Amino acid sequence: MRTVLRIVQKEFIQIFRNRMMLPIIFVVPLIQLLILVHAATFEMKEIKMAVVDLDLSGSSRGLLSKFQGSPFFIIEYSTFSMKEAEEQMKKGNVDIILQIPNGFDKNLVKENQGKLQVVVNAINGASAGLINAYTMSIIQDYNRNLLLESHNIPSSLTLQNISIVPGYWYNPKLNYKTYMVPGILVLLVTIVGLILSGMNVVREKEIGTIEQINVTPVRKAQFIAGKLIPFWILALLELAFGLTLGKLLFNIPIIGSLWLIFLSAGVYLLVILGFGLLVSTFSNTQQQAMLVSFFFLVIFILMSGLFTSIESMPDWAQQLDRLNPIAYFIRIMRMVMLKGSVFQDIKDSFFALLIYGISIITLAVIRYRKVS
Repeated sequence: MRTVLRIVQKEFIQIFRNRMMLPIIFVVPLIQLLILVHAATFEMKEIKMAVVDLDLSGSSRGLLSKFQGSPFFIIEYSTFSMKEAEEQMKKGNVDIILQIPNGFDKNLVKENQGKLQVVVNAINGASAGLINAYTMSIIQDYNRNLLLESHNIPSSLTLQNISIVPGYWYNPKLNYKTYMVPGILVLLVTIVGLILSGMNVVREKEIGTIEQINVTPVRKAQFIAGKLIPFWILALLELAFGLTLGKLLFNIPIIGSLWLIFLSAGVYLLVILGFGLLVSTFSNTQQQAMLVSFFFLVIFILMSGLFTSIESMPDWAQQLDRLNPIAYFIRIMRMVMLKGSVFQDIKDSFFALLIYGISIITLAVIRYRKVS
């Protein structure tokens, strides 16, 4: 035990002496948390719109006032030429074109119907779907008001509709930051655990100190434990720091037990540290270790459910995701922080991580050779 503690002490000294590693551990996670929470969102605001109003009537102005009063749209460009509006969309200056044809008001009065053309930039399918939904909602609201006016329905009667007051569990204000912060905290822990631990072991190979360690009486298990424990501690401190920032800056609710969060994080780090050690056994340089780590990290993140729902993935992807440790921990973090889930609720994911961690550390230790 004393040998392990000496190695841990030596590792902390090396970590704090390395000027490149300190910013990665303490500064980069802070920047990631502040930027990604605001940037990683599917909410659409200030959608740039081009208007081609060929009618210039009271009805067309009434419709446009609906869009102007919406917090989601900005009328960026107005013209009488559909071709010019399309050119603006090709240049990326507008996201949607609303064309109101000549005779729109006349057709509403005489034929009780009018036609509009809506053109949406659908390069990003998800954004296009939201833009279309917002647009249709405004047009339907305007159409409903026209129907009430055309049939001379008193406003007192319109108030007798069924009143629906929605209530949203776990995220009452539908704040996307509340959904994203737990997942981003998982990324911070993963970066410290996976990339830095793997690079640290490989660094010993590069500078030649691994050969000096190999000829000492230090056992393989002691060396590995001494190498990985510092990053296990730093990752947990990083998580505590991130939780504090999330609470202070974004008022993220932490309904569940903090002890359960850190217990799950400790088990999750067994997986990540074991994976980093496994990568280091195949790598001879820090660049190789970083490239291999990023290769798996990108796949893990994109399939983790951080940005898109796992349930919406194909069946084969959902089955493959059983090998994704980040998916398990993100699920645990969101359930405990936002729902207040207890151990009984997360036990399947917890034991999956525990088995995963024991297996990969065992594989990494077997693969590691003390004698070079």
